[in-house]
Amino acid sequence: MFRLTEYMHQLVTPTPVKARRGTGAVKPVVIWNLTRRCNLKCRHCYTVSADVDFPGELSHEQAMGVLDDLGDFGVPALILSGGEPMGRFDFFELAEAARDKVRFLALSTNGTKIHGETADRVAEIGFHYVGISIDGIGATNDWFRGVDGAFADALRGVRECKSRGIKVGLRFTLTRDNAAQLPDLLKLCDDEGVDKFYLSHLVYAGRGDKNRGEDAVHDHTRAALDLLIDRAWAAAATDAPLDIVTGNNDADAVYMLRWAERHFEADKVAHLREHLEAWGGNSSGLGVANIDTMGRVHPDTYWSDYTVGNVKTAKFSELWTGDDPILAQLRRRPRPLKGRCGACAFKAVCGGNTRIRALQLTGDPWAEDPACYLDDAEIGIEPGLERLTVTPFRGKRHDPAHRFH
Repeated sequence: MFRLTEYMHQLVTPTPVKARRGTGAVKPVVIWNLTRRCNLKCRHCYTVSADVDFPGELSHEQAMGVLDDLGDFGVPALILSGGEPMGRFDFFELAEAARDKVRFLALSTNGTKIHGETADRVAEIGFHYVGISIDGIGATNDWFRGVDGAFADALRGVRECKSRGIKVGLRFTLTRDNAAQLPDLLKLCDDEGVDKFYLSHLVYAGRGDKNRGEDAVHDHTRAALDLLIDRAWAAAATDAPLDIVTGNNDADAVYMLRWAERHFEADKVAHLREHLEAWGGNSSGLGVANIDTMGRVHPDTYWSDYTVGNVKTAKFSELWTGDDPILAQLRRRPRPLKGRCGACAFKAVCGGNTRIRALQLTGDPWAEDPACYLDDAEIGIEPGLERLTVTPFRGKRHDPAHRFH
């Protein structure tokens, strides 16, 4: 996750640079997909969820054991996700137990179930943050989410959270079909008093892989970032409340840095770059981890084809601190990147961006990320390197275990 507003503040009120995170077994933010069951049918769903029971999901006892281990391990944050996590039979019991075991507890939801007594229970548990996914206004959102009325129900969830004092954010996945509605989504945040806006770039996993032909073209991505940067700068300069973050395209940090070069003195730009390099960009397998609905542990939520181990038979803490070869490769700095990513002058800022896109398109996790929207001059390389192009999904999948070496 790239915290655009936070780094924009470094240009207004600079703070000391924190120590760079290590490349060992850092205690990660854990995203836990509690269930694949979901009442919506989103076109970009990375878990290919549906409104049915899926066999093999963790039992209540197994899930409680995972919570005990995460608490003992001291993970900094736990995000309960799905599917629709609130569709799991023991969701509130797990959430209540988690609140006492982790420092920061978040809920990632489609928001449609948050109303009435259910909203009261969400408030009583004391989630630090509730992220609600909305992919456009009205009918656009309903088309993306596959259910008529999904927008109205999600907006109701936003309002129910705000009325109970819960910090709430909107999560928006950018594609060519909804890019034009980004200004309307930001206005919706202002109108509803939303605390955070999260723009997610499409990742080629699950139905997001099958629908990758809908990924935002580079011009749309740049236009979206221009708008978010303008908003973040205005917020930082005036101390406005909306917090803007982006995810799944760490080239956003480089794009912001190049923007800063055009508007600020060299010393401020150098200070910003130090902060961005301390952050280090993509954190798959290092600062973020995933536990899926079956208990399998992955480097992040999109690496479903590679499993480190299973919490049904081993503790998460042991798996994460073990000697898994793919985790070791992902934690390398610099990573062994190829193509434009390997030649890029800003590898220390973005960390090589999102490796799963390269893997899905080429079978090689170290190939360039095709969703990098910066040109050769912007990333400091000589022109002439051939770029990967995104082609529609043809059904072939790659096994990452065979290509990591």
